[in-house]
Amino acid sequence: MENQIFEKKSLRLFIGNNTDWKSLARDCVCLANARGGIIAIGIENKDDQPPSNQRIPEKLDEIIRKRISELCINVGVNVTKESDDNGGEWIKINVLPSQTSIASTTDGQYYIRISDNCKPVLPDELGRLFTDKPAYIWETKVVQKITIQQCDEQKLEQFIDDIKKSTRVSNFVRQKSTNELLSYYQMYDGNYLTNLGILWIGKREQRANLLYAPVIQFIKYDSNGNKIKKEVWNDFSLNPKELIENVWQKLPEWKEGIEISEGIFGRRIIYHYNENVIRELLANAFVHRPYTTRGDIFINLYPDKLEVHNPGLLPLGVTPNNILHTSVKRNEHLSKVFYDLNLMKREGSGFDKMYEIQLSEAKEPPVVEEKNDRVVVTVYNTIKNRDVISLIERVKNHYQLNQREVICLGIIALNKQIIATEFSKKFKVKMINKSKAGLAV
Repeated sequence: MENQIFEKKSLRLFIGNNTDWKSLARDCVCLANARGGIIAIGIENKDDQPPSNQRIPEKLDEIIRKRISELCINVGVNVTKESDDNGGEWIKINVLPSQTSIASTTDGQYYIRISDNCKPVLPDELGRLFTDKPAYIWETKVVQKITIQQCDEQKLEQFIDDIKKSTRVSNFVRQKSTNELLSYYQMYDGNYLTNLGILWIGKREQRANLLYAPVIQFIKYDSNGNKIKKEVWNDFSLNPKELIENVWQKLPEWKEGIEISEGIFGRRIIYHYNENVIRELLANAFVHRPYTTRGDIFINLYPDKLEVHNPGLLPLGVTPNNILHTSVKRNEHLSKVFYDLNLMKREGSGFDKMYEIQLSEAKEPPVVEEKNDRVVVTVYNTIKNRDVISLIERVKNHYQLNQREVICLGIIALNKQIIATEFSKKFKVKMINKSKAGLAV
């Protein structure tokens, strides 16, 4: 299927006098400004293979290569004619990522690939694109010449053991040797550990030399806004997985909550902040931050809410208004490590999971704000209506609702009645028909 690094185009678009070369140039620029990728010419959107009798016209691959070079700036491609297993032919355009420069069309247009769509880069977004460029390649860079033998042996053994035990890892990956596993996860380039390798299995002093290894500050405030407690994780002795675990285990504030009744005899505790929400917030802070930007991760706890401040801005293409439905991974390989170790969801940012949990506990969903130099996620702990908790539980027990259905039910139940346009704002989608129709439960 088409995704962030794969695009399919019909061969019919490149035969005859109606060829849309500008559209192809735009797609090449999109991929180059993201992570690179493949454009498959000759495979229809609904198909996995080219037609078995399809033949590529002579020299079409050379024509395509020439036209791309004429219509694009700072775009590197490798164009080849391929033969599929069924005998059909197609053209493979391998678009290389533009790592140190910004790709554009020759008429001065900038684009970037977001999910499976090509989005224009507006003039005020060019600065962010320049900032994000070094962040995209930070993981695989070798800055310190640290060999595998010089890493933290205990962390290396724990990482290998965690991968071998993970249910998200295939048997093919589990059977790899230590060196092969580290190369597979982009932690090792064959000679030295990459930045990602040092972040995960490096020693304390090696991690401290990274630009910029994560530091976490927890600050608790009273009702008057005065600081009453502070904890700091700044000695660089822990990798991201260990940091998340330590933050959760060390702070007794996470164990605070209220007890609610469930029927005549049942009672349960609703914690102010669900463990899964806290872990998702921290995982997102690690995975989506730019490691080329200085700044600590702040966890600010107030009587009624929790704020997580993460340095850097949202990835280009993601905004507070579409964050629930759009996922752009700034640190692709770190994201894979987190996913394979069951530390986060790879297919999304985790905000959908936080939405589901908060609404199932009759609390407001997370609020995302983008400041000048950071992203702030606010989670509230107030239960607005205890009846909503039992309502959602009963519905979930009787019907097999998917995650988005639970989120929709939670939004409607929490508001009791809501007009469709207001619902679309809370669910962060655009209404196709902006009527004043009401939704009620």
